[in-house]
Amino acid sequence: MRPLVGAHTSIAGGLANGLIEGRRINGTTVQVFTKNASQWRAPELSGEAVEKFKQARAETGLSPVVAHDSYLINLASSDPTISQKSFDAFGEELRRAETLGIDYLVTHPGAHKGDGEADGIRRVAESLNRVHDRTKGFSVKVLLETTAGQGTYLGHRFEHLAEMIRLLDQPDRVGVCFDTCHVFAAGYDLRTEAAYHQTFEAFDRTVGLARILAFHANDSKRELGSRVDRHEHIGKGQIGSKAFRLLMNDSRFRDIPKILETPESETQHEVNLRRLKRMVEKTSQG
Repeated sequence: MRPLVGAHTSIAGGLANGLIEGRRINGTTVQVFTKNASQWRAPELSGEAVEKFKQARAETGLSPVVAHDSYLINLASSDPTISQKSFDAFGEELRRAETLGIDYLVTHPGAHKGDGEADGIRRVAESLNRVHDRTKGFSVKVLLETTAGQGTYLGHRFEHLAEMIRLLDQPDRVGVCFDTCHVFAAGYDLRTEAAYHQTFEAFDRTVGLARILAFHANDSKRELGSRVDRHEHIGKGQIGSKAFRLLMNDSRFRDIPKILETPESETQHEVNLRRLKRMVEKTSQG
């Protein structure tokens, strides 16, 4: 069985190009934006764009296909203007993903901006509940991403994610995207076999391993507990190769996509993918 690895690829020139690029670098899964991540709005999806995307998916065989929402969205905000813009934009992101047949939509839980974690967590859950009420029957699942904890960002403690999910009316529509760099920067060690297992045991106790539906496989430029989000090439950062070798051979996560968001994507994604694949031991390939 081929390792389920891929990268976040560019949609420059058309949505389908993200899938084509994902296959060109020898990925088996992929993550894309469905619009400009630095803008609130996007042009309507044309029938032609949707058809080309679905055709590219069939031709490349990439699966699952993951989308990441706009970086502007902050579902934890108490500011009425930002809150409404974020709610509307996230709903549109979910509709675009559903129209394109995308499996998972990754989102950062957001920042409470000084209002406190409890209020921020509650607002995230309330927004997700409202969005879910308006998108009944959708197949795409929302994945809450673990964060490094810069500023007042939520999601840097596993307990944050557990509480958000606990407050949901439809918790089966939500999972977690486990970002290795973010988790490490937040203070959860992965560098040794003992630390790796302790971190995942902590996640299992609070959230549950079954909630992990995608990984962002990124090494970290900054040290353990730095609370600074800076990605590095696989095995070249503060986390090191051991953690990724453990992840790539962990039978619990064999069928969970591992997606790169490492630097210098145009030239290094293929290199990092090859590095991850080489870590898979023959006994783990089935």
